[in-house]
Amino acid sequence: MTVFRIGSGAGYAGDRIDPAQDLAERGHLNALVFECLAERTIALAQLRRSADPGAGYDPLLTERMRAVLPACVANGTTVITNMGAANPMAAGRAVLAVARELGLPRLKVAVVTGDDVLPWMLANDVPLIDSEQTTSDMRHSLVSANVYLGADALLPALRAGAQVIITGRVSDPALFLAPLMHHFGWHSDDWPRLGAGLLVGHLLECAAQVTGGYIADPGHVDVSDLHRVGFPLAEVVSDGTAVITKLPGTGGRVDRLTCTAQLLYEVEDPACYLQPDVVGDFSGVRFEPLAVDRVQVQGASGHPRPEQLKVTLGYRDGFVGEGQISYAGPGARARGELALSILRHRLGVAGLSGLEHRAELLGVNAMHGPHLGAGHEPYEVRVRLAVRCVTRAQAERVGHEVEALYLNGPAGGGGVTQSVREVVAAASALIPRSCVQTHCQVFEHLLQG
Repeated sequence: MTVFRIGSGAGYAGDRIDPAQDLAERGHLNALVFECLAERTIALAQLRRSADPGAGYDPLLTERMRAVLPACVANGTTVITNMGAANPMAAGRAVLAVARELGLPRLKVAVVTGDDVLPWMLANDVPLIDSEQTTSDMRHSLVSANVYLGADALLPALRAGAQVIITGRVSDPALFLAPLMHHFGWHSDDWPRLGAGLLVGHLLECAAQVTGGYIADPGHVDVSDLHRVGFPLAEVVSDGTAVITKLPGTGGRVDRLTCTAQLLYEVEDPACYLQPDVVGDFSGVRFEPLAVDRVQVQGASGHPRPEQLKVTLGYRDGFVGEGQISYAGPGARARGELALSILRHRLGVAGLSGLEHRAELLGVNAMHGPHLGAGHEPYEVRVRLAVRCVTRAQAERVGHEVEALYLNGPAGGGGVTQSVREVVAAASALIPRSCVQTHCQVFEHLLQG
C-alpha cells in the first residue's frame, strides 16, 4: 500500500528551525509543511508591507529555506508554507534568491494568491461574527482582510510540479490536505476522505504540540528531552488512515494523550469542524498505539463544505503603554501593593483613569486574580501596569509614571522597563465563496553555467 509521508516544519511564526531540518534530512518525506500564520500575524505583516513594499512575508522565511532546501531538493520533498503572509510574491522571489545563494541547480517555486480580499470588504458592508458591528464601522481603521483559502487553491501548484509552494492566508489543515488530495487523487466532493485528510492536517498543524510540547507537567505528565523535541510526521494511506509519529532519537512523546489533546485543540464541535474544503466530523476518531511514539488514527469523516468562507480582519485599535518595576526582600509584596496604589492615583492625575488597564503583581495575582494569591507572601514581586490608550502619547505616559517610582515610590525598586505597542486587533466576517478568486504563478530558477 502506498504511504505518503508528510511532516510539520513549524507550528507558528517563531518556531524552532532545527527540528524541521532534521525532518528534511532524515524523514524521507514527500512533503514538509510550515504553518506560520496566526490571526494577528498577517495584519502585522500588512503593516510591515505598508512601510516597505518588499517586506510583509515571514522574517524567518529565508533562514528556514536555507536550512531545509538542500535536503528537500535532494530527497524530492515538496515544501508548502503560508510564510508568504501579506506578500507571497516577495516571498517567492526571496526563495529563488536562496536557491541561487545555495547553488541549487533547479528550483520551481509556485506562489498562490487571492486571499487578500480587503478591496471587496471595503466595498461591501458585511456583519462581523460575534459582534453587532459591520465592516463599515471599521472602514477607516482596517489594515487587512484575508480569507481562509482551502486546499483547492494549492492544487494547481502541485499539478505544476512546484517544489516550493508559497501562500498567504490558507486554512492551517488545508496546507496538509492539499498534497494528500493531489497524491491520492481524492475528489473535491469525497467528503469522508477529505475529512480524514483534514484530521491529519489538524493533528500536524501545531508541530510539537502533538509530540509532547505544551503538555509537560512534571510529576503528572512527564515529557523527556523537550530541549530537542522532534516535530511530527504522518504516514498516510489512500483511505486517510494515518500513523502519527516522530523521528527516532528525538525528544518528546507521541501517544494517545498527546494526540487527543491536539485533536480537541481549537475545535468547538468535533462533529462539525468548519473548514473551507469540508466540514470535518471527528466524533468517531480512534487512536490506537502501535508502538512507542507510533499512534494510528482513523475514524474521521466529513460533510459538504460551507458556501461561505471566513475572513480575518485586522484593524488599528489604539496603543498599549506598559511599565514594570521589581521589589525584593522582606515586605516585597507590601511595597509592590503600595506602588500599585500610587500608580492608580497617578493615572487620575494623567487623565487616564477611565481607560482599560491592568495593575498587578506578577507571580502573585496576575494570572488568576487577587483571591487565589491572597495568602502568598513572596520574596520578590514585579509590578506591572498596562493601559489601553487612544494615542501614543498617552501610552508613553504610562511607562514614565512607573519609572518615576524610582524616586517617588516605595523603597528598593529596580529593573524598570517601559514599552509602547500599537494594537492591531482581529475580527472575523464571512464572504461568499463565489467572490474569492485565487491565482497560481510558477517561477523557475535554473543555475546558469
